[in-house]
Amino acid sequence: MARLRDLRDYLDALTKLGDLTHISREVSADLEAAAMGRLSYERRSPAFLFENVAGVEPGFRLLGAPVGLSSRDDMPLARLALSVGLPPGTTASDLVEHLARISNLAPISPRRVARAEAACKQNVLLGAAATLDRFPVPMVHEHDGGPYPGTWSVIVARTPDGRWTNWSNARIMMIDDQHMTGQVVPYQHIGMIWQEWANLGEPMPFALVQGGDPAVPIIGGIPFPDKDRDEAGYIGALYGEPIDVVRCETVDLDVPASAEVVIEGHLSVSRDALEGPFGEFAGYMPTETSMQPIYTVEAITYRDDPIWPFVAEGRPVDEYHLVSGAGMCAEILAALRATGLPISTVWKPLHAAGHWTVITVPSDWRDRLPGINSTEFVHRIGMALQECRSGRVTSANFVLDDDIDPSDDAELLWALATRVHPHLRVEAFDGLIVSLMTCFTDEEREAGRAKEVIHDALLPAPADGRLAHSSFEQAYPEHIRKRVLEHWV
Repeated sequence: MARLRDLRDYLDALTKLGDLTHISREVSADLEAAAMGRLSYERRSPAFLFENVAGVEPGFRLLGAPVGLSSRDDMPLARLALSVGLPPGTTASDLVEHLARISNLAPISPRRVARAEAACKQNVLLGAAATLDRFPVPMVHEHDGGPYPGTWSVIVARTPDGRWTNWSNARIMMIDDQHMTGQVVPYQHIGMIWQEWANLGEPMPFALVQGGDPAVPIIGGIPFPDKDRDEAGYIGALYGEPIDVVRCETVDLDVPASAEVVIEGHLSVSRDALEGPFGEFAGYMPTETSMQPIYTVEAITYRDDPIWPFVAEGRPVDEYHLVSGAGMCAEILAALRATGLPISTVWKPLHAAGHWTVITVPSDWRDRLPGINSTEFVHRIGMALQECRSGRVTSANFVLDDDIDPSDDAELLWALATRVHPHLRVEAFDGLIVSLMTCFTDEEREAGRAKEVIHDALLPAPADGRLAHSSFEQAYPEHIRKRVLEHWV
């Protein structure tokens, strides 16, 4: 299908699907817009484009639930599929296959365009004029530490020696009109680059990007297995052509030319600001805060009538569970297959809030691995997961036969309940965890390590007594099924 070149093309595509609602009444960026966005996830409503935001210039808009689940029951992954250049009806397994395949292609470097060609340069604010209060920065949850400019944005940063430019998604909180702070986690790529600048005693140049090519925030939210790999080249491989970028006004960085808003400046060397709390992906409202570096705003460029996308993160399903989940699955799938293991697909059940991973395998896995029983097979999968970054950050893994579609919650719940033994056929591995996963103890979350399990939920071989499904498709002969369907009312 034709590539969508910016956020506005993407919204036109959603409109054609009936998956975007234009809100013309006045809405406040102080909780009201986010509350509507949050409810849209919970009711599987269309995305909201707020066209009349209180307290900002006419034409400045907010976009809620930009890549949540679609309101179309026949194409639930439409928003994510469109964002990465796939048809709206793409299935979960095809989406993961696509992302896994692209990650192995040669990157296509971006194409730098002149300022006159870049939509994000239509308006330029410098110095004291570059203030965040001009924009509809949303207060997302009642007990957040402040408004959050960065919930569906990408931070552009580069190592001091220029070898690596990273585009990543991390939450960013507003302190005042020209200062922000946000999580700079040491083991994440943004933290690694910041540390290189901090070691030199120099503030890190940054650009915060809102909107642009639909794949930009998607790729920014997907974990890459290796550092020193530029996301811009990955997006080029995704599209099969270079993404257009333009030089920033005040820092030596390139940003997507079709961005809606670009905020430029420097990130402090030391951790001097209190960040958080913020409602997170596990579905709870944490109380934790942390000391983080300060982003100082020195320039802002933006399109005419800019659109500011945001995510009201919380209980599933929102962008974190969908976008980060699909990206992690792609990384795991590629890693498992690289070891020679027969794997059908990998999926993180959306309503499990990123805590579970399901791996399905083909029915002929015994033929492909002669002499290997299910215990050894699942152990090998577990060992391979420990070598994969996305495979280590979960609480439970389940290995199932591929007669189950793991993206179908009804099928998956039935399979887990009937195939997972209460206490046998399970192995535990000590590994890294995400500290925001609430199922672990306080001590485990603070240490960032805990036991993660993998369940052998594989059925016996057909010759060893595997039971058929007592379903419409398997419990009745074809001529009966055909007759029933022909006369179905």
